[in-house]
Amino acid sequence: MTQSQLWIGIDVAKDHLDIYIRPSAELFQVPNTEAGIAQLVQRLEPLHPTLIVMEATGGLEIPAAVAFSRAQLPVAVVNPRQVRDFAKATGKRAKTDALDAAVLAHFAQAIQPNVSAIADEDTQQMEELVARRRQIVEMLTAEKNRLGTVRGSTRQDIE
Repeated sequence: MTQSQLWIGIDVAKDHLDIYIRPSAELFQVPNTEAGIAQLVQRLEPLHPTLIVMEATGGLEIPAAVAFSRAQLPVAVVNPRQVRDFAKATGKRAKTDALDAAVLAHFAQAIQPNVSAIADEDTQQMEELVARRRQIVEMLTAEKNRLGTVRGSTRQDIE
């Protein structure tokens, strides 16, 4: 490993991001807000990290991942199960945000996952709309199926 290689793990929570930089072992936290993410990008840009790794957390990671991508910082959004398995394999069983960020940085260095292709905001919004439409179609189909098996006031409620 050359001195210039920096591996960054970011544990994403609703309210904050815990950041761990490897190998310097620097740990810090920023709010998971537009301003906090902008501050983080400003802090990481001059470091030219080798890779930033974050877990997919149901969408909470998207604003930061998009910001990193826009700033041309290499980011990989990975499956949480892979990271859990990696943590177990390395003997890390404790679960805190700071430890998770450190495990993510170690995962970045050891596994070196591929940089994620981050969609632009319009594409993300379209994907959300398509997903929502699919959910509604599934709900309507389920209600139509129920309609064939019920009577009386329940039938009227479904209709």
